[in-house]
Amino acid sequence: MYSISKKIRIGRKALVAKTVFTNGEIIPSAITTFACCDCGYENKLEIIPYQSGFPILQIYQSDKVLSKNELTDNGIVAPTLPSMLHFGELTVSNLPTLYFGTDCPSCHSSYICVFSYGEKQPGATVLHISGVWKFEKME
Repeated sequence: MYSISKKIRIGRKALVAKTVFTNGEIIPSAITTFACCDCGYENKLEIIPYQSGFPILQIYQSDKVLSKNELTDNGIVAPTLPSMLHFGELTVSNLPTLYFGTDCPSCHSSYICVFSYGEKQPGATVLHISGVWKFEKME
């Protein structure tokens, strides 16, 4: 799990086994798998609340890694409802949104995982994985 600081090009979206976790499914972590787009290897994803990920703002701030348009056009995030803008301009399910980079241990392809985590309503905590996308580093 790592942060991404240089420009990337988004590729295909990987197939993720489970994308929505609620309440007890999140403690101590949410665990799922995704299939590598290149070699088909089943990669394990483990997201630990309040420990995994980096703020999505790091990706689109000043178009450092990806532009806002690239993020929304690829369905990675969506514009946040005006009443929830304290979570950021772009979010997944109008909740605090995070990302991290990961690599396939089999073929070393690079992926970005984007997810949100928070209380959707009183008593309902949700972790929603927007998806996992293959990416290429730009020179």
